[in-house]
Amino acid sequence: MSEVAYKTADVDGFKIFYREAGRKGAPKLLLLHGFPSSGHMFRDLIPLLNDDFHIVAPDLPGFGQSDMPSRDTFNYTFDHIADVIARFTEVIGFDRFAVYVFDYGAPTGFRLAVRHPERITAIISQNGNAYEEGLSDGWKPLRDYWRDPSLENRKAMRVLLVPETTRWQYTHGVTDQTAVSPDGYSLDNFYLARPGADEIQLDLMGDYKSNIALYPAFHDYFRKSKPPLLAVWGKNDPFFLPPGAEAFKRDIPGATVRFFDTGHFALETHAPEIGEAIREFLAR
Repeated sequence: MSEVAYKTADVDGFKIFYREAGRKGAPKLLLLHGFPSSGHMFRDLIPLLNDDFHIVAPDLPGFGQSDMPSRDTFNYTFDHIADVIARFTEVIGFDRFAVYVFDYGAPTGFRLAVRHPERITAIISQNGNAYEEGLSDGWKPLRDYWRDPSLENRKAMRVLLVPETTRWQYTHGVTDQTAVSPDGYSLDNFYLARPGADEIQLDLMGDYKSNIALYPAFHDYFRKSKPPLLAVWGKNDPFFLPPGAEAFKRDIPGATVRFFDTGHFALETHAPEIGEAIREFLAR
């Protein structure tokens, strides 16, 4: 088993921190994390796969150890984040790769696929949504914010940034909460507490509507390119519902969908099972 290296890439002056493991020349696998996490969320998955794959897990712009410039100098939108990550893959030589997408990583990775379908060899979606039926009622406050981005509605979003909510994201829907290490949500809360991080995250929550507007473009890509797709889904996710996973089959009839009895951060409790599913899927 190879060691994990911790590196920084200069992406046209923007620092992207990333974890890298596996053998150069092996099939490439890009891991894209979600809110409010970082590449740290893959700490248990990487050792299960790095014997067979060349793995890279970047921290998205504004997250983890990657640069977090002020909102005055960086436009925090999903389009812009995808721009940086697309360029990042070019800088590190990831020309063709499978992509693992989770939460915010999904609209980022799907944008990469729409722009450059020739670069994507396969998709693993772990609670990475692309369909309206995958959105739970828990999105109502965000939908209110999208319709009316008033200061009052923006303030209402702050409940999603408090430490108790982060912990809840990790533990909701988990059958045995003692199986969830506090390391993940504690590190996420550390990053969220940095000066200015709250406003950055509120900007991204406001821009999430752009992802839903792109769902038809994502579906068109799925239908035309039919990338091999594996959905590995925590079925008790309070944000992204199981019908969102099943919906991939509508556009990619050969998609494989597997559910696990856990919540949003499924890797916290089911990394071995998800790792084995990925290994079997990519071997095919």
